[in-house]
Amino acid sequence: MEPIRVGLLGLGVVGGGTFNVLARNAEEIARRAGRHIVVTKVSARDLVKAKSRVGDAAQVVADPFEIVRDPSIDIVVELIGGDGLARELVLEAIAHGKHVVTANKALLAKHGNEIFALAS
Repeated sequence: MEPIRVGLLGLGVVGGGTFNVLARNAEEIARRAGRHIVVTKVSARDLVKAKSRVGDAAQVVADPFEIVRDPSIDIVVELIGGDGLARELVLEAIAHGKHVVTANKALLAKHGNEIFALAS
């Protein structure tokens, strides 16, 4: 069975922690989910730092829209924060048929109705 391919937007404290948890617990997550979940692409402002963090495990890109528009990505995890660029990325991801996960409370507080309406 094909793995679930994840694109991670942001590789700061929360994004980096998310990447590490998914990598460290990959086998247990796969056992529970019935499929492997693999972070295949990440976007970050500091490409050198991001590449040193993820190594060869995922492709690192500067343009987060590359991830939301990538037809091979199944789930987009938005962890960049704020409500400007994050909103654009989430709406674009939904428009491209992606599932979206976010920990962005400001985004949901300000634009939750719009996001949920588009998602439904």
